[in-house]
Amino acid sequence: MSTQPCTPPAARPANAAPARPRVVAGPEHPRRPSSPAAASADTVSVGRMLRFFRGHRGLTLTQAAHTVGLSASALSLIETGKREAKLSVLTGLAEAYHVRVEDLFSTRAPSQRAALEIELEQAQRAPEFAALGVPSVRISPGLSTEALAALVGLHRALSEVRRERAATPESARQANTLLRSRMKAQDNYFGEIEVLAGDLLRHTEYQGGPVRNRLVDDIARRLGYSIVPAADLPFSTRTVTDRKHRRIFVPEVVSTKNELRSLTLQALGHVALGHDVPRDYGEFLEQRIEVNYFTAAIKVPEREAAALLIDAKARRELAIEDLAEEFEVSFETAAHRFTNLSTRHLEIPVHFMRVSREGIIHKAYSNDGVNFPADATGSVEGQRVCRYWTVREAFNQPWGSAYSQYTDTGAGTFWCTATIDETPDGPFSVSIGVPNAQVRWMRDRVTEHRAVSRCPDPRCCARPGEEVERRWRDAVFPDARLTPGLLSALPPGRFPGVDDVEVMEFLERRGP
Repeated sequence: MSTQPCTPPAARPANAAPARPRVVAGPEHPRRPSSPAAASADTVSVGRMLRFFRGHRGLTLTQAAHTVGLSASALSLIETGKREAKLSVLTGLAEAYHVRVEDLFSTRAPSQRAALEIELEQAQRAPEFAALGVPSVRISPGLSTEALAALVGLHRALSEVRRERAATPESARQANTLLRSRMKAQDNYFGEIEVLAGDLLRHTEYQGGPVRNRLVDDIARRLGYSIVPAADLPFSTRTVTDRKHRRIFVPEVVSTKNELRSLTLQALGHVALGHDVPRDYGEFLEQRIEVNYFTAAIKVPEREAAALLIDAKARRELAIEDLAEEFEVSFETAAHRFTNLSTRHLEIPVHFMRVSREGIIHKAYSNDGVNFPADATGSVEGQRVCRYWTVREAFNQPWGSAYSQYTDTGAGTFWCTATIDETPDGPFSVSIGVPNAQVRWMRDRVTEHRAVSRCPDPRCCARPGEEVERRWRDAVFPDARLTPGLLSALPPGRFPGVDDVEVMEFLERRGP
């Protein structure tokens, strides 16, 4: 890794305003805080900035410290990130260095060497490094850039090993919880992705209705990529993007054209959104959320979908099925898209769930006040939903058509509609729900189906009848059917993943 020394400013007249040092891009290093308030906590970055600008002005520690009434040792502690500077001190130093205070909080390092010094200092201060019991290296001008780069490389490698080990179900749940909070805060609406998808479609021959495969090919060409079917894709991959030769390899054989369209758009989404190798599990999940959103925004464009929904609301005929039929997408895709657009364009809060036959939540979103079951980390995925909710009652109805129901809960009454989706992994129930105050806009609001849920009270549906439980509690030992989703987040229970009620009721029916 080479370094670029900072070139001193060219000679200028004595009465000219001093030039502000240019902050250059350094090598890849950990993310910095995005706002001055957050950056104030990043004492290492600010300290390195101060040292860089002081050196650029040719001032000694003593000279610079004198301008703000500090001792040289005190300023040294600030520059090494061991002490946080007051705003008045930062303002005074910025004035002495002829830079803006904002420059001290820049998200880019002033030089490549400074970027390496900041990254090494932050790595050595991390709790993970302290746990190793290895002495830290003193960062000084005498430490060669080559040695600095080697040390940073070692820390990056250690960080990668830790990242891989940290990709556990618990960390996955925590990362997913943070993502859900972000989605809820913005009503599950990603404006930048909507604009990007709309711009790409405007450069095709799209005239409304379903987005055909030829339009997807046009989008790929617009992004400078070609789509190549391949029969020998690695088993663990869905698609493979060759960025060097700008090719996207997709499966040669798929079950439906819609599946091929989705896989291709997801791969193109990574390209269009500028995704790089994720640095942690949270970023990996974030990228998956974004490409799925991109795919849905292409298949169900905002302008056309919003117009359809606004018209349906005016007629009090909102129905997820109409969105699915108009754009020839699945009920689940249409339901996802409804969550994206309903609050922004219709002012209707909403919740969404995808639940397995066992009642385990695989996907969920809400901004309407519904209370999903959650574990200690706040994660919803992997938890078992109340058996009286619409999303589970749908399994007890004839499959093939939507099932609607009102459910009275501790958080209020919600109207929901659900359908059963048959997949290679088994059937799933997909539901969309709104608060009772918003149901007047929905087409299937007139229904006699109603239920009461007292969850999380275990007496609601998490325990069998007292007599049945007394007879079988100490006599049953079931073997859980493990599924990929189960291992990501185990729902609570005496036997994780096992529904005690169903097991005991089964035995009760079988008799002694």
